[in-house]
Amino acid sequence: MTERTAIIASRVGLHARPASLFIEAVKRQPVKVTISKDGSTPMDASSILSIMSLGAGNGDAVVLAAEGEGADGALTELVALLETDLDAE
Repeated sequence: MTERTAIIASRVGLHARPASLFIEAVKRQPVKVTISKDGSTPMDASSILSIMSLGAGNGDAVVLAAEGEGADGALTELVALLETDLDAE
């Protein structure tokens, strides 16, 4: 299993528009991706309910994990997305 840590850069955290953009990117990946915060149980990163219940705010660290062929590339892309201010114009 491959894991990466990302720091949420969006000003409002992983809510509304940033969450939607992140979920769209997760669904394009060739592997299942999970997300967790503060050592919590990993949740399905493609689920809006999971993302919203995570409560990840600006500056929070989240852990993304995936397994299988393409996991490294998928996590690299997703970390880069989370570490971008998706609220910026």
